Amino acid sequence: MLPHSFATLIAPFRCAFTRPTWQKVLVLLEGTLLASGRRTVTAALRTMGLQHTKHFNGFHHVLSRARWSSLRLSHLLLALLVRTFVPQGTTIEIVVDETLERRWGPHITKCAYYHDPVRSSQKYRKISRGLKWLCMVLIVTPPWTSRSWALPFLCVLLSSEEEDRRWGRRHKTVPDWTKQLVKVVRRWLPDRPIKLIGDGAYSVVELGTICRSQQITLIAPLRFDACLYTPPPARQPRQMGRPRLVGQRLPQLDQVLVDSLTAWHKAWVKWYGQGKQQIEWCSGTALWYRGGQAPLPIRWVLTRDLKGERDARAYFSTAQDQSGLSIIIDFMKRWCVEVTFEESRAHLGIETQRQWSDMAIERTTPCLFGLYSVVALLGRSLHPTGIFHSNKLLGIKSRKPPLRMCSLLCDGICGTISVIRHHPKTLMLFYSRAQIWLALLTRYVPRLKMCKVQVSERR
Repeated sequence: MLPHSFATLIAPFRCAFTRPTWQKVLVLLEGTLLASGRRTVTAALRTMGLQHTKHFNGFHHVLSRARWSSLRLSHLLLALLVRTFVPQGTTIEIVVDETLERRWGPHITKCAYYHDPVRSSQKYRKISRGLKWLCMVLIVTPPWTSRSWALPFLCVLLSSEEEDRRWGRRHKTVPDWTKQLVKVVRRWLPDRPIKLIGDGAYSVVELGTICRSQQITLIAPLRFDACLYTPPPARQPRQMGRPRLVGQRLPQLDQVLVDSLTAWHKAWVKWYGQGKQQIEWCSGTALWYRGGQAPLPIRWVLTRDLKGERDARAYFSTAQDQSGLSIIIDFMKRWCVEVTFEESRAHLGIETQRQWSDMAIERTTPCLFGLYSVVALLGRSLHPTGIFHSNKLLGIKSRKPPLRMCSLLCDGICGTISVIRHHPKTLMLFYSRAQIWLALLTRYVPRLKMCKVQVSERR
């Protein structure tokens, strides 16, 4: 039986399943949160004490055969996240990025070889076999921390060009999929201002045009050799020929970077993981044009490091009225998505699944990413003000709990022993505030007692 707070939290997802499937989903959800190691259906059943159940195949069919829509669950999750973390009238910030799930096996049809950015370096390029996911995450700032968190709500499995050629399908690139997802998100949130933040893969004129048509602001890096133009001149009376699309060609950004007449502004920005850093920036408006496509009105911003430790960067925004400094600050928020990907692998068992059915594969990984957001929602419901009353007992002077304790809301529920061992006293205090979880973590009680003895011996 789930605790009342957690059962109330996941109640909005009940409408997406039938009654028999929903009962199995509750068991799998609870078992996945409490399991350690691989997040398989068998591990979830073993955690719940159902390893000897006769009809265990019905739990496998929830992912491989049952009729329910992952897209509908994404819609419900996004609505819940926006209602919980984003105040009414503020801009919704969404980061889009790809991640590689390393998988093996001849039965996984969409498995291919991709560039592995996590294992690669500037001198060494690593190619790994796996599944490539396109993820959209919501950027929020929970009350218990000052850093931004990236909460996933929509994941799409991408297919390789070789597989599409083998099946005779038109290959859809990452910008093509993003254009489709942008329209879906706008249909879900018709009246809210939205910012879409991406890396260099989303620096595409067509994507920016689609975002402007959907009233979504696109922020991404800009190439130094991008073709920038002034607006076209006014058309004269009785002028012959087609109307001009663009005006005069502007200097390239690499020329603006070394031009002595460029007016630079100094500002302090909060660099992710490095504190505040001073940079210089300049900005301007232009039309970004490529042959055969409609010109895209943008505001470009060029940044450089005063110390020369980092390379110069260029970014753009499809909102020309946005200031250059705010574009830089908004782009910094995309770095927290890498933390989400890494923590999902470490605490939620991404890349440990063992399904080979196409439907099960396309459902399992998005559900695990969605659990990351569900745990953040649970932490928000347990501590709505962000004040942890256990700080005084732990000797913490700040009202903001440390990162390990913030993840305790996830790990105390998920049963991640690696984090529990580092903070046994915090775990015991958490249980005093949520005694109902003691019955669900009975298999970890001997380990917890052993951790407590180790702490007393150290003292």
